[in-house]
Amino acid sequence: MEQVKSYITTLQKTMDGLNQSLISDVIHVLQRARMNSNQVFIMGNGGSASTASHFVCDLAKNTRCDGLPHFRVIGLADNMEIFSAYANDEGYESVFSQQLINLINPGDVVIAISASGNSKNVINAVEEARKHSATTIGFTGFDGGRLGQSVNYHIHVDSKIIEHVEDIHLMLEHMIVRTIKDQPMIGINVPDASTKMTVDIIGD
Repeated sequence: MEQVKSYITTLQKTMDGLNQSLISDVIHVLQRARMNSNQVFIMGNGGSASTASHFVCDLAKNTRCDGLPHFRVIGLADNMEIFSAYANDEGYESVFSQQLINLINPGDVVIAISASGNSKNVINAVEEARKHSATTIGFTGFDGGRLGQSVNYHIHVDSKIIEHVEDIHLMLEHMIVRTIKDQPMIGINVPDASTKMTVDIIGD
């Protein structure tokens, strides 16, 4: 079918624009967190919540290596009881930030996934993370939204096709985890980066 062919062709074109350098930087950030026993928090809404949960599972299980610490990774969209309690009592915009207040420490890493980049609960959580000197990473689409302007590392899928944005966010998760799995020592001795970095994935 022509629609299927067009979907695949456009997705491939978008993927071809992926800047591998920033993905490597994000891997290094995660590896430093691993070696320093820092926590990694991952969050998102809707389809991005699914990607966040998938990321948590893969990072925790598939990167284990004899002689190296396991990742201390927590999904902020995975506990429906506390998620719904905060949403019901304090508003949906607080569901991630209130969880972080209880758990986050300096040096931790927060990964925020939002196709629009404008999810209020995600932005509030990133703002909370920065108050605690955590490193923040954003996966976005469309124009990057407020999230893209708020994080230390911004991986931007420059596409207005929501399905493509979500596809690539999941691919990025798999790229990151697979690289760490295959090269468990990658990035461990790389100095910390202090500057904000961004990448655009060129697409529709």
